[in-house]
Formats: sequence, structure tokens, C-alpha cells
Amino acid sequence: MPPKTTRSRCNGEDGTASVELIAAVPFVLFVVAVAAQAALAGHALWSASVAARAGARAALVGGDPQRAAKRALPASLREAARVEAEDAISVRVSVPGLLPKLPALRVEASSGLEPGGG
Repeated sequence: MPPKTTRSRCNGEDGTASVELIAAVPFVLFVVAVAAQAALAGHALWSASVAARAGARAALVGGDPQRAAKRALPASLREAARVEAEDAISVRVSVPGLLPKLPALRVEASSGLEPGGG
């Protein structure tokens, strides 16, 4: 009996790696999209907190807290931002979406500074 060659041992498994790769690509793209959307949400939340702090500083020194908060936001978040100045400065921004079918997400941050609070 002749020895089995590598080709005869793999009979029936030709192309399985290609099929597995094609099956895995949508999952990998989904994971990347979710991670990117989470990063955008984190950036929006960070930007809102920075803007709220800038508004609180402006209120502390007698400036316009809404204007200061909006100016502290990145240009891409500025247009749809909502700033409320009551006891604390609250900034609410929309999270940019990667896909048009995703529901609109909004994040909010607030900050208040008291004289002598540092």
C-alpha cells in the first residue's frame, strides 16, 4: 500500500479556512463598529464635562457660563449642545453616530464651582 500524501489526508478540507474567514469578517466589523461608537460616546462625555467646568469657571468670575461652555466644546458638538445654568452648569451633547440607523444618544455632564473651592 503506498504511503498517504499530504494532499490525500486533507481531502475534503480544501477551502475551509476561506469559508471561516468569510464567516468571521462580519463579526469582526461589528466589534470594531461597537468599539468605535463607544469611543465616540466617551469623547462626547469628556468634552461635555470639560465644557461644564469651563462654564462653571465663567460663572464664578461673573462671565457668561453658556457662552464659555459652548466655546469649550469641539466644533462638531457645539451646534446641538444644550447648556443649562442653574445651581450647577449642565452640558448635554449628542453623541455622533457611525451608522444612520442607530438611535440618537445624548450624554450630560455638570459642574459647579464655589468660591474658595479650588
